[in-house]
Amino acid sequence: MTPSRAGSPTPQEVSDELRRVVERWHQLPLDHALSRMPSVRAVVQSLADCVARARGVAPQPVPDLGPAAVMDQLAVMVHDLFVTEPDADPAVVANALAGIRRLL
Repeated sequence: MTPSRAGSPTPQEVSDELRRVVERWHQLPLDHALSRMPSVRAVVQSLADCVARARGVAPQPVPDLGPAAVMDQLAVMVHDLFVTEPDADPAVVANALAGIRRLL
């Protein structure tokens, strides 16, 4: 496992890829961002479902708060994943984030 940033449960390689995704998202025209929302929200929901399972609770739908908030939702779910599942494979998460970035 790659060491995390000081005080963060998120491995560095995941943090780096998340930063790239967020930076790219903020460069998108609104219509392009809107067209990519379903794919991004699917990853957010998948992470939320993993966190719910790790906590032993039923998965709940992540609310659609629009393109201005979806990157915050993604960041929270990534953080929560590594809090609840410290042994989660960072390469899998980083690859999912890289897939989002390539899609954008």
